[in-house]
Amino acid sequence: MKLGVLTNLFGNLSLEEALTKFESLGIEAVEIGCGGYPGKAHCDPQILLHDEAALKEWCETIKRHHMELVALSAHGNPVHPDPKIAKQFHDDFVNAVLLAEKVGVDTVVTFSGCPGGSPEDKTPNWATCAWPDDYLAVLDYQWNQVLIPYWKETAAFARSHGVTKIAFEMHPGFCVYNPETLLKLRAAVGDTIGANFDPSHLIWQGIDPVAAIRELKGAIYHFHAKDTKIDNINTAKFGVLDTKHYSDEEHRSWIFRSVGYGNGLDYWRDMISALRLAGYDKVMSIEHEDSLMTPDEGLRHAVAFLKDSIIREPKPGSISWA
Repeated sequence: MKLGVLTNLFGNLSLEEALTKFESLGIEAVEIGCGGYPGKAHCDPQILLHDEAALKEWCETIKRHHMELVALSAHGNPVHPDPKIAKQFHDDFVNAVLLAEKVGVDTVVTFSGCPGGSPEDKTPNWATCAWPDDYLAVLDYQWNQVLIPYWKETAAFARSHGVTKIAFEMHPGFCVYNPETLLKLRAAVGDTIGANFDPSHLIWQGIDPVAAIRELKGAIYHFHAKDTKIDNINTAKFGVLDTKHYSDEEHRSWIFRSVGYGNGLDYWRDMISALRLAGYDKVMSIEHEDSLMTPDEGLRHAVAFLKDSIIREPKPGSISWA
């Protein structure tokens, strides 16, 4: 397994400057945002798909810093009920696929998206209850009339361009937010659909990452190394559903943390071992969203923590003592 990073934490720097930082820390792989919520600071497909010289320089910059490009990211909501917004996210995903094809990357990371609750809606509607029955009608519409048809067509397009792994980040607010919903969409669409396993979004839902990894064996296509700290006092009073702004750290039920600051070494080592048992041995891509630390400090802590935990060498072919 390799140590990687989602580069947009240093979107204020050039790709060259960001890669120089990563290389100095011993990072070996990069996931680069190329549209949607991650932005295009280090990769604009509209340029790279139409300018061979720019594409060549972009690829050489990555190689010059001894990095492996493991995934492109275009997180968005391509099934947004506002057609203009949906098209923007859809176009970003399409361009990510076309660029992945040109540079030989088979994985694009994104969200499943969330439609409205009906064809008349103008904003997404994330249903989390089975009653009143309105919510079951919302879910039926979203999945059967919008989500499954969209991803069947889009996954076929991705496969035709060499992207065999669409890695959905399981994120509340979107239709795919836990292992059950990920596997539901995968069963309907096919094995082009898999998970970008980001434990930070599962932890606050009360999901055990090790149990989730076991459930998703064979369907994990990427991994975001990000932690979550549960505030037991606030959670005891208010529960885990929390709409307070992420900057209100003192009063939230949970906040995102750099790896190791939400859960300890044994917790993460168990997760890493579970990934190996599940057959995932690709990369742990650090995503910095810790509001208590600068990107520089958060990344340094995450790298130091993971360097001491990642299992790097291939799994033994035989057990020497057995």
